[in-house]
Amino acid sequence: MEAMFYVVPLVMIGLAVFFLARVLRRAQEVRGAWGSGLTAEARCLRTYTRVSGGGGTTASTTLHHVYEFTTRDGRGVRFEESNGPATVVEGDTVTVYYAPDRPERATAHAPARGRLTAESGCLVAFLGAFIAGCVIFMVVVHTFFAAADGFLP
Repeated sequence: MEAMFYVVPLVMIGLAVFFLARVLRRAQEVRGAWGSGLTAEARCLRTYTRVSGGGGTTASTTLHHVYEFTTRDGRGVRFEESNGPATVVEGDTVTVYYAPDRPERATAHAPARGRLTAESGCLVAFLGAFIAGCVIFMVVVHTFFAAADGFLP
């Protein structure tokens, strides 16, 4: 029974670290694409929405776009990006930014380094506070079990 109070927070910490790594990696990829100076005209092939939640919880809708473009060396690249502008529809042409070594990690978001830093920073702060809360919970539970000498069956 005691183990549950350690295992569950550790699993939650593991998931938070996983999402933290994803957020930081994507921010680095987008910064690299913007910083490379390489752009191309891409065509929006498809747009769709993905709904998560619902039922007894609040539903969240995310807009996705699928783009295709040709790099300077003539290679065709197709990529998908979430949270794009709702004004871009199938068939539209947009400017994409990409790094020469990883064009499949391109972005159609216009350069906004301050916004990217703020979004990433807020997510890092939230996940850091979440991880700290899990650690504090485990310390409090450990202290309780040590003081109660195994009070729970």
